[in-house]
Amino acid sequence: MKHSSSGGLVYSTDSGRMCPDCRHPMVSCQCKAASAKPVGDGNVRVSRETKGRAGKGVTVVRGLPLDAAALAALGKQLRTACGSGGTAKDGTLEIQGDHVERVMELLKAQGFSVKRSGG
Repeated sequence: MKHSSSGGLVYSTDSGRMCPDCRHPMVSCQCKAASAKPVGDGNVRVSRETKGRAGKGVTVVRGLPLDAAALAALGKQLRTACGSGGTAKDGTLEIQGDHVERVMELLKAQGFSVKRSGG
């Protein structure tokens, strides 16, 4: 378990990330910190990255204006459509493999304004 500098629990192996304000698991947090949506410019950015992954490429989706539950659900849809694994963490989606074009098409079909970033 990790503790913040103020002495509060920030992560538990049983329930994951903890809310810094109410000290409840983020999935059951009722305070304002959990309901805040990430602020962006309205564009969803899709890129392919290999840095820090031993040369393995992942498709990264940033800038989705969704809360954690909706982000996880969208991540599941995208992973299923691409036939690969991945994760939703810190407001971004990571999908294993190079699926930039497919992910962009799927997000455009759902009404998001999508841009490709990176090379």
